[in-house]
Amino acid sequence: MAQFDNVAVIKKANVYFDGKCISHTVQFADGSKKSVGVILPARLIFNTGVPEIMEGVDGRCRVLLRGEIEWKQYGVGESFSVPGNSSFEIEVAAGEAYHYVCHFG
Repeated sequence: MAQFDNVAVIKKANVYFDGKCISHTVQFADGSKKSVGVILPARLIFNTGVPEIMEGVDGRCRVLLRGEIEWKQYGVGESFSVPGNSSFEIEVAAGEAYHYVCHFG
């Protein structure tokens, strides 16, 4: 799906890691939320409170989930799941930008 219809978008951006990750929260009529954002070249660690599915929209990244030893690469149309109360490390290479949709819950 290329777009979300009939949603509310929080105008103020979520800015993390000195601007290396910027997203906007999208609220759906059923009360669910997603975030739509971009990660610029960096190596970052994110903590999760609830389970998340990160869906790649453009670009690519490498991901290391907590407890795993092998990095995995993800690109357009691919996704990875992160358990709640966990973390993941994500790396976006120089010259790249990773555009994503984060599905919560």
